[in-house]
Amino acid sequence: MSRYRGPRLRVVRRLGDLPGLTRKSSRRAYPPGQHGQARKKRSEYATRLDEKQKLRFNYGLSEKQLVRYVRKARRVSGSTGQVLLQLLEMRLDNTVFRLGMAPTIPSARQLVNHGHVTVNGRVVSIASYQCRPGDDIGIKDREASRRLVNDNLQFPGLANIPTHLEFDKAKLTAKVTGIVEREWIALQVNELLVVEYYSRKV
Repeated sequence: MSRYRGPRLRVVRRLGDLPGLTRKSSRRAYPPGQHGQARKKRSEYATRLDEKQKLRFNYGLSEKQLVRYVRKARRVSGSTGQVLLQLLEMRLDNTVFRLGMAPTIPSARQLVNHGHVTVNGRVVSIASYQCRPGDDIGIKDREASRRLVNDNLQFPGLANIPTHLEFDKAKLTAKVTGIVEREWIALQVNELLVVEYYSRKV
C-alpha cells in the first residue's frame, strides 16, 4: 500500500503547509516526535529529502510514480524542475482540486475514481490523466454528481483559480487554456533541490 493513509497533520508539522493534502493547520509549530522541539543542524541530504517529500505527500504519489515523473521531465527541453511541477499540476485530480470542485487532492482523486468527472464529454476515472490545453472538463450529468461538486464549491481548498483554467460555475464546466505557470503553483517547494535529490538516485 504505497499511498499515505496516516495522520495528515503529522506530515504538515514536519514539512510545512501542503494545500493539496489537507486544509487543517496544526496548533504546534514544531515537528512531531520525541525530539521535535530539539534544535539540530539539518544536512543537505535531509533538506533535499524534505523537498522531495513535499511533492510526494501534496500530490499523493508513490515513490515509484514520482521517479517516473522525474524521468519524463528530464526528456523534455527546459528546466527539469519546472517541467516536473507542470506535469504534476496538470494531473486530472489536481486540476479538479484547483477548480475548487474538491477541498483536497485526495478528495478530488476520489471524485475522479468514482466516475463523476468527464474530459471532452467522456467519463475519465484515471486520476493521473494528463490534462492538455484544449481539454474540456465537466461533471457527469447526474444529480448526485452535481450536488456533490456544488457542495464542495461552497468551501474550495484554494481561493484563486489559476490563469490556465477557465471555469463556468453555473454549468460546472471548465476549459484548460494552457500550461500552468510557475507563480500559480500553490505549493511552496524548491524544485531544484528535488532534481538534485534524484540526480544521485535515478
